[in-house]
Amino acid sequence: MAHLTDNPADKERFVCVYPVYINSKKTLAEGRRIPSQKAVENPSCAEIRDVLTATGMNVYVENKMHPREWNRDVQFRGRVRVQMRQTDGTLCHDKFSTRKEVMLYVAEMIPKLKTRSQKSGGGESSSQQTDGGKKSKKKKK
Repeated sequence: MAHLTDNPADKERFVCVYPVYINSKKTLAEGRRIPSQKAVENPSCAEIRDVLTATGMNVYVENKMHPREWNRDVQFRGRVRVQMRQTDGTLCHDKFSTRKEVMLYVAEMIPKLKTRSQKSGGGESSSQQTDGGKKSKKKKK
């Protein structure tokens, strides 16, 4: 038997969602599972958890690494487990019948998070500053 239990409501039967699955910076070989146009740039476990908790899904985060993730950094750590089915085998959420639907929904919603909109604004200004610094160094030579 593949699983320790047949009960879909048990935690080990929850579906795993690693941030790699919806990361637009990754290739299919590196573990991305949805089209790159629909994927998100460097999603975090916290963002995936926030989106799914907001929809009323039963979710918890584990401190695990995706096997193909070479970067051991904290921001790339973690996986989110999502309950897809109830004890009787019926879907927990009518909107999500497959794990791919969950991934596509999460990737669609993460850019709309408030934390995301603030981060992107800050990221742009800091990248402009670093570019300016590089240019001035070239002029000094």
